[in-house]
Amino acid sequence: MDTVKPTVQEDIASPKRTNELLKRHGLVLKKSLGQNFLVDPNILHKIVSAAELDKSKGVLEIGPGIGALTQQLSKIAGKVIAIEIDQRLLPLLQETLSAYPHASVIHGDVLKVDLKPLFDDQFQGSDQVSVVANLPYYITTPIIMKLLEEKLPLENIVVMIQKEVADRMSAKPGGKEYGSLSIAVQYYCEPEIVTIVPRTVFIPQPNVDSAVIRLKVRKQPAVEVEDEDFFFDVVQASFVQRRKTIYNNLAARYFSKETKGQLEAILLGAGIEPSRRGETLSMQEYAQLSRALSAALEKA
Repeated sequence: MDTVKPTVQEDIASPKRTNELLKRHGLVLKKSLGQNFLVDPNILHKIVSAAELDKSKGVLEIGPGIGALTQQLSKIAGKVIAIEIDQRLLPLLQETLSAYPHASVIHGDVLKVDLKPLFDDQFQGSDQVSVVANLPYYITTPIIMKLLEEKLPLENIVVMIQKEVADRMSAKPGGKEYGSLSIAVQYYCEPEIVTIVPRTVFIPQPNVDSAVIRLKVRKQPAVEVEDEDFFFDVVQASFVQRRKTIYNNLAARYFSKETKGQLEAILLGAGIEPSRRGETLSMQEYAQLSRALSAALEKA
């Protein structure tokens, strides 16, 4: 008697297969949810490879769509949890992931989901978990910052995002891309752009090119600060008006007309020329500045 071989599920990441699934399930993509589905398997393989996965590791995917990336992650990772906001996609995902019992989908908005208990429940406190996702452009930064600020036990965050945002996240001091987002991301992570993704490999095509970026989560923040909230407040204040000097931006944020004369001495004491602009300061200099500024404001 012949043994029946299990069928290998066809990869989803092709224009033909994607359109076929959408048509069969009667789905029209929603621009409001930033739904652009990747149809290039080579890009998917680069994303999965960048996450450095194996069967001992877990993955949280955000916005699986029709499951093209989820399918590839499920072939390599030991456990895959995907969070999908669009309820219409759940039956389709159930179909496309039926061959992978270790992959499951949660219906919800990642910005509203309490991720710490989810990690404890689904990954049993493992620190070998990565977030891998093709993120909607319009909420990229809030999602990334939620993942970092909640201090989840993450190894990597590998995401496809708008190229311009990836450039800002990985920027070094002195360039026009460098700003508060660069510092916030690099405080928690070591960023690396993995590959540039042309708009032509999506259905439907977005208006801009994308990039895959890997954020390797640091065991400890890049610099030591006494008060993280104040450190990031100083950083934000320094970039309120990019053309203004660090002195003018900080004076407007923390001092009155009568007291701003103190600021020059504070800056010089921290080794920073008052005439410099925010984009020229390194993260270490911002850490020094926040300590000096905090101490001076407490005395005032």
